[in-house]
Amino acid sequence: MRLRRRGRSDSPDVPNPVAEAAAQHLAEAIRIRTVTPPDGPLSDAVRAPFDLLRTFLEETFATTFAAAEVEVVGRAGLLLSIPGASSERPVLLMAHQDVVPVPADWEAEGWEHPPFDGVIADGHVHGRGSLDDKGALITLLEAVEGLLADGWTPARDVLLFFGADEEASHASAEALAALLRERGIEPWLTVDEGGAVATGAFPGIKQPLAVIGATEKGALTVRLTASSAGGHASTPPRTSAPGILARAILAIEDTPAPASVHDLTVEMFEQIAPHAPRSMRGVLARAGSLRGLLTRALPRLSPELGAVVRTTYAITQLEGSPADNVLATRASAVVNSRVAVGSSTQEALGHLRGAINDDRIALDVLEAYEPSPVSPTGDDERWAALREAVAASYPEAIAVPYIMLAASDGRYAAQVSPAVYRFAPLLMDKEQREAIHGPNEHVAIESLGKAVAFYRALLTGPALGPHPPRSGSISLS
Repeated sequence: MRLRRRGRSDSPDVPNPVAEAAAQHLAEAIRIRTVTPPDGPLSDAVRAPFDLLRTFLEETFATTFAAAEVEVVGRAGLLLSIPGASSERPVLLMAHQDVVPVPADWEAEGWEHPPFDGVIADGHVHGRGSLDDKGALITLLEAVEGLLADGWTPARDVLLFFGADEEASHASAEALAALLRERGIEPWLTVDEGGAVATGAFPGIKQPLAVIGATEKGALTVRLTASSAGGHASTPPRTSAPGILARAILAIEDTPAPASVHDLTVEMFEQIAPHAPRSMRGVLARAGSLRGLLTRALPRLSPELGAVVRTTYAITQLEGSPADNVLATRASAVVNSRVAVGSSTQEALGHLRGAINDDRIALDVLEAYEPSPVSPTGDDERWAALREAVAASYPEAIAVPYIMLAASDGRYAAQVSPAVYRFAPLLMDKEQREAIHGPNEHVAIESLGKAVAFYRALLTGPALGPHPPRSGSISLS
C-alpha cells in the first residue's frame, strides 16, 4: 500500500510521513529497470521500462502531471512545463530516469540486497538508482506535488526535465537544449544532479559539505592502438603490439598533467577555512596566494582532491589477441580523460601525445567536449537561493561551490542557461559515494525527506518568489 500523505514543513526537519512516502515511491521506481539504453532508436522492448516508469509517475504524482504540459524529448526524456505567474526568468530542474546496468552475477559483485528489488531496510532504500538519480527525481516530484496540493502557483514558469540516457550518450539532454533554443526559452536557473551533502569529503571537516557544482570538467576519450606482426605464440617477437601499448600506458601514468588551482576551488577553500582544523585554517583562508603549495599538496592527499586540480587520464578498456596462443596483430586501450576547467580538449590531447612520445601508437579521438562555463556564485541571487535552500533542509551543512569531476546532462543545459548548478540534495557518506555505479547503492529515508524540503524551499524562496505579472505564456509549440 502506498503512503500518499504529504505535509507542509516550516521546520528544517520534514515530518516522517513525507520521507516515508518518498521512500515507498523511490522503492517502486527502482523496481522498474530503466537501464541506460544503447545508442540509436529504441526498440519496443528497450522502451517498455521507460513507458512503465512514466505511467507510474503519472499515477503517483497526478496533480503535477495534470498541471503540466508533458512532452517526450529525445528518445524517452520527459519534459513537464508548469506555467507560473510570470514567464520571465523560468526555472529548469533536472534529474534522469536511466540507471547503469548491473551484472548478472550481482551477488558475486557484493550486493547485500537484489539491486532492482527496491528493498527498504535499516532506515534506507536499497537499489540501483537510489542515489543516481531516481532519489533526486522522486523527491523533486514529491516537493512539486505537495506544493501544488497546497494550492501553490509557481511565481515563474517551472520546467522539469527527466533524461533517459544520461549514463551514456546524453541524447535526451542534447535534444532538450535544441528544443529550448528553438523556442527561445533561456532558463534563468538550472539545477541538475552532481554534488551532494557529503560527509567525510574533506580532511578534518566534521560538518557535512553541500558541494554544489558550478561547472564541470570536460571529457576526452581516446583509443590508443599499437600494431605488429602476428603469428604463433611459440615464436614471440622481441617487440609486440601489447608490449608497445604497455609502455605507452606506463608513460601516461608516470606523466600526470600539470596541476593548477582554479578560482572556484579557491572560493571553496576560503569558505571551508573557518570550519577546518586550526592547523589547516590559515592555508585554506589564504588559498588564493598559496596556489603553488596547494597544487603540490592536494594530489598527495587523495585521488579526489588530485582530480580537482588537474586533467586526469584513466586507462579503461583493453583489447589484444583473440586467443591464448595467437600473437596479437593489434592491441588497443581506451583512455578516458576528464579535462580541467581552464584547459581544453586540444591541450589534453597534446599532453597525451607528449607523454606517449611514440609514433607506433595511433591515437583516435572517440569523444571530446569542453569544460562547461562557470556559473555565478558569490553574491549572485541564484547562488544565494541554493544556499538558502540548503540551510532550510540541512542546517548543519556548509554550502560551497566546487568543480564537478564527472559528466552530467547539465553540460547541455549550459548551452541555453547562464546559471547551471549540479547538486542532488541527498546525504552521502564516503561508502555511499563509492557505491554509485557499484554494489550496494542506498539512500537514507531521512535524507529523502530533507531533499523534499530542499526543493520546496528552493521553489518558494525569495529569489524564485513574487514577480511581475505574466507577460506571456510558455511556448510549447
